[in-house]
Amino acid sequence: MGRARPRRWPFGAAQGSHERLLGQLDELRRLPQGGGPDGDFRERLRTRLISADAAAAAIAVPEAQAPPGRARHARRTRRVRLSWPSQLATLGLAAGMMMSAFFTYQSVPGDTLYPLKRAAEHTLVRLSTDDRERAEREMVSAKERAAEVAVLLGGSGDGPLVSATLSDMAESTKSAIKRMERVEPRSPKVNSFAQDQRDMVEPMLEQLNGPEQDQASTYLHYIEGLAVPR
Repeated sequence: MGRARPRRWPFGAAQGSHERLLGQLDELRRLPQGGGPDGDFRERLRTRLISADAAAAAIAVPEAQAPPGRARHARRTRRVRLSWPSQLATLGLAAGMMMSAFFTYQSVPGDTLYPLKRAAEHTLVRLSTDDRERAEREMVSAKERAAEVAVLLGGSGDGPLVSATLSDMAESTKSAIKRMERVEPRSPKVNSFAQDQRDMVEPMLEQLNGPEQDQASTYLHYIEGLAVPR
């Protein structure tokens, strides 16, 4: 018969304890028949058995059965490690939103983002709490339309876009003045607004032709009575 293969123990740390246990069993086998181990031997055997079982049990404790404190620490460590990609994604999203808002605010009629800009302006006007606030926001919109006309004239000067923007400017101006006169007649804000618009629109007359020039002239005539001469 071939030599018996050595037994492989599942846990290396407990192998020494089991080898000692086998040694004790071999010692028992060599005792005379009918005899028995003395009290000291039984006590040593009991102590070593308990120690071997405790060592094997300590090694065999799975991660899922780790003490609550250690398990919480492990989960918290994993969460911290996984949170870095989330933080990077959040920063990237915030940067993208800021860039999108910047380009939206800089857009002019004809740009892809311009409808989004106008929608945001209309939303702010509708969310106004009273007529005074709504009038002030409509004045801001009218000033923005005047600035857009100046940009269009400095570029391609597309007639339909210029005409539509002048119409929107006049509509916002009339609505703002009507509301402001209702809450604060002869408000100094109206005077300041009219002077700023006159200074912005009047130089455009030389660049405008035909119907667009007529629109600008009509607008200037409307705000002329609102502005007190400086």
